[in-house]
Amino acid sequence: MSAVTPLLITTGEPAGIGPELVLMLAAEGRLGADVVAVGDPTMLAERAARLGLEVEIVVAGRGEPAAHGAHLAVMPVVLRAPSTPGVCDPANAAYVIETLALGVRECLAGRAGGIVTAPISKAAIVEGGYPGFTGHTEWLRDACGVDEVVMLLATECALHAQAPDWRASRDLRVALASTHLPLREVADAITFEGLTRVAHILARDLTRQFGIACPRIAVCGLNPHAGEGGHLGREEIDTIIPAIEHLRGEGLDVRGPYPADTLFTPRHLAEVDAVLAMYHDQGLSVLKYAGFGQAANITLGLPLVRTSVDHGTALDLAGKGVASAESLAVAVSLARRLSARAKVPLS
Repeated sequence: MSAVTPLLITTGEPAGIGPELVLMLAAEGRLGADVVAVGDPTMLAERAARLGLEVEIVVAGRGEPAAHGAHLAVMPVVLRAPSTPGVCDPANAAYVIETLALGVRECLAGRAGGIVTAPISKAAIVEGGYPGFTGHTEWLRDACGVDEVVMLLATECALHAQAPDWRASRDLRVALASTHLPLREVADAITFEGLTRVAHILARDLTRQFGIACPRIAVCGLNPHAGEGGHLGREEIDTIIPAIEHLRGEGLDVRGPYPADTLFTPRHLAEVDAVLAMYHDQGLSVLKYAGFGQAANITLGLPLVRTSVDHGTALDLAGKGVASAESLAVAVSLARRLSARAKVPLS
């Protein structure tokens, strides 16, 4: 590999669009010389040929690319079974997990500056022998040995600017108090301790990774109308408000709880740097409406930089060359900036 500390991209579910999105960016010269893919070189070469993409696949550290033309350096992980676009094979679950594990090892050892993850199929991984798997975020938490992480999604302009013009651009930063849970389990997952931990991680990393000195965080209620004074649920009274008051007492600028159906409006968003939603679809439905395909997922609280796309495997599009690589491009750009910022101590 190059003397430059690389960024790594895991190619995700081999039957999904992840491999071709990586290849599309490489063919267009949009990855940069610092990016190294993690995946099966043979599969990537076959997928490039299938899509008519002229990309030279080079095993990282085993030779130099041709002087001309697009190329993609790859840290090799071998598929367990042949892969057909659009058809997940649980036999490749171990392959997907190994690409993630290799990326984490390289980052923790200081040999990589960050990891960008292409989409995976949770179902295929569970069916392939990993019954406790619920997603990238939780797997990375456990692999890195930390107690808590926070999923933050942000639309493209919000990734660049410390204070986006919410009214003009509809840009959002949305963090989640709970992630991949069945809806009936969400209320029990919202606890005083959990909310305070998530808010601390969010505030710290908005400063550490985004350079916002005093982050302003708006908190959604769990229930309609934020509980309507207890008439539509007591989670706000019993849990969310006490957590907010405790966090304010510690000096954090945490506001709410606000009814989710009115918080995501320009008047409220103009006054904050991020929104803390109580559950996955409460926050991400709005964000993806505002900027789907132009947003990235960031995992806060890890000892490494991790970003990802804002979409899934899109099996129905795989192998057709019609999927958009824009979210992956945003995720790569963000990982590069966060990696550079991580090398600069806070004053």
